[in-house]
Amino acid sequence: MQIFAAIKRRRHYTGGHKKLKKIVSFFFVLCTLIAIFSVVTPAAQRTVTVYNWGQYIGTGEDDTIDVIAEFEAKTGIKVNYITYDSNETLWTKLEMGGSNYDVIIPSDYMIGRLIANDMLEKINFDNVPNYANIPDAYKNLDYDPNNEYSVPYTFGTVGIIYNTKYVTKEITSWESLWDPDYAGYTLMFDNARDAFGIAELRLGYDLNTEEPAEFEECYKLLLEQKPVLQSYVMDQIFDLLESGEAWIAPYYAGDYMTMSETNPDLAFCFPDEGFNYFVDAMCIPKGAKNKTEAEEFINFMCDPEIAGRNADAIGYATPVDGAKEYLDEEWANSPVVYPSEEVLKNGRTFNALSTEANQKMDELWTKMRAAEVSDSASPNNGVQVTAKNDYMWIAYCLGGAVVGALVTWIFMHREYRKRLCDDKDYYKNK
Repeated sequence: MQIFAAIKRRRHYTGGHKKLKKIVSFFFVLCTLIAIFSVVTPAAQRTVTVYNWGQYIGTGEDDTIDVIAEFEAKTGIKVNYITYDSNETLWTKLEMGGSNYDVIIPSDYMIGRLIANDMLEKINFDNVPNYANIPDAYKNLDYDPNNEYSVPYTFGTVGIIYNTKYVTKEITSWESLWDPDYAGYTLMFDNARDAFGIAELRLGYDLNTEEPAEFEECYKLLLEQKPVLQSYVMDQIFDLLESGEAWIAPYYAGDYMTMSETNPDLAFCFPDEGFNYFVDAMCIPKGAKNKTEAEEFINFMCDPEIAGRNADAIGYATPVDGAKEYLDEEWANSPVVYPSEEVLKNGRTFNALSTEANQKMDELWTKMRAAEVSDSASPNNGVQVTAKNDYMWIAYCLGGAVVGALVTWIFMHREYRKRLCDDKDYYKNK
């Protein structure tokens, strides 16, 4: 009888023990699965981070193409989109270690500078079959002679935008930006290369001069301009010219097309002294984490329909063959967006300057800007960041799952020990 009682007690004890072990195991497996799926699901999401100029891609406004939405729908790749306001801002970010970007869109001279400093990845053109849509005229250009690092995005010009409601004189020269009649209503580029470029053209210098004495003369000329300026601007120019708060400014022809839709009193001039003709191109910065996705994005942008509809949205000219079929007829035939060969003969391109020349120009630019008497209307040079940090979300999920598993284990372990003690007390009393 004692043997049967012992067997009965043993069955009673081990049965409870096994049941608790199964419950604990179940909860551990559940928490582990939660942790795994919390990490694996977002990590499986392919992403690409695009660092571009402000207002330089179709966003779906006014029934235009939403480029990012179209790309995400076609490829399943999530786009983190961030903007900058000048080539110099882009340079500073990359120099400080901006390896979080996968696609950047600098101008010609900046591409040459980035290549010279080994800051770009070579593009695998096997992943960019639509590159066949780029005409030979836009290949093997001076800034990328071996055609290894860039794919043209747009091309355009710089001129003078002015409000005909207030500016009644004929505008034909860069000298108009120094006219005291427009004091307090004149804007100027807030970056050294474009501002010095205008001074160089007005003084008759080469747009790519590296002569220190010529830089000094440009500095003096820009210093003379300061009393008539309302402010130095980049993207802020849109609101100021469209609203009539400013009357005259140098800026990009493509952006003039966008602004003139809001304010039809605006007009555009190619100055007689010459003007900057530029190509902006898509590149991949050194150390990009999503190079294949970057190449997929570049390939997508070279599709004729996408390129045409995007150009229609932003007002800039596209080099992609077949894209004009998708452009608004007025814009496709615009002499501002697509200047005649006669006009383009007066265009000048920026080349990459030497490190010493860049340092000299930057030094004089900083000195000139610091000499400004009032900076109340100075723009904010910050970068708009619209990207979300997926890694933080992953960390939160993983941390939550681990904490949940730990709490569950502690609770179940306490319950198990309590049950074990209860069993012992039970048999002791028996």
